[in-house]
Amino acid sequence: MLPLSRRVTFALLSAFLVMGCASTQATDPNYKPSRGQGGKDVIWIPTPPELVEKMLTMAKVTPQDKVFDLGAGDGIIAIAAAQKFKANAVGIEFNPSMADFARRKVAEAGMQDKVRIITGDIFKEDFSSANVVTLYLLPELNLRLRPTILQMKPGTRVVAHAFNMGDWQADETASAAGATAYMWIVPAPVQGSWSVSFDGGKTARLNLEQTFQNVGGTITLDGRTQQILGASLRGEDLSFQFRGGAQAVSSFKGKVNGNRLSGTLTTEYLVQTVDGNRL
Repeated sequence: MLPLSRRVTFALLSAFLVMGCASTQATDPNYKPSRGQGGKDVIWIPTPPELVEKMLTMAKVTPQDKVFDLGAGDGIIAIAAAQKFKANAVGIEFNPSMADFARRKVAEAGMQDKVRIITGDIFKEDFSSANVVTLYLLPELNLRLRPTILQMKPGTRVVAHAFNMGDWQADETASAAGATAYMWIVPAPVQGSWSVSFDGGKTARLNLEQTFQNVGGTITLDGRTQQILGASLRGEDLSFQFRGGAQAVSSFKGKVNGNRLSGTLTTEYLVQTVDGNRL
């Protein structure tokens, strides 16, 4: 009889061999997906190559970006991001056979060093390192993902084929091959009160209200409170205007970084540095 330690090692090795054989048997090298086939929550309809390129162009994908394709299907979006835009890409696909098919497509394209296909659940896998997220999911799935997406780094670009995000309005839309793409830029959280200081020692109170990328509010300066005008929030970039003394229009442009706000305030020919903190 084998010693206990060797029996345990042998048993573990046998289990791994059985698992490996089962995995090999489960992989069909001749598998090909068919349009309209059922999946976990959706049916598979491939995104037209023309729309794929439009989506990645809308997102301004660069070689410095990391693209996550949620529900990767045959891997076409992840492969295009690597081939045409030189980005690193990760596809997450629930169906193991489809994921294997996508990996074969990645290998055929010679993109193994830039594209990785994960067999997994998009609601469980971590894609927080993405700069760009692409998806072609049903509206209810987009809404389930929306809270997670809104917690991502401000400025992350999200592009969807065909379906929107409910009352979160798209920042841009585009069409190609008879299909529509929507893009959102994850906005920085700016709602609340801010203490803002300008060159020369003046301070102001900025009170902001926010619904996704739509921002409004008031600024209190020199004892006078007024509405800010033309506010725009695009990722971490915030801009707005207000009327100061003698009705002169002041324009702020800056960035939000967590609880810090910095930028410049331009009033006619005067440009001041602005620093702020969330209260």
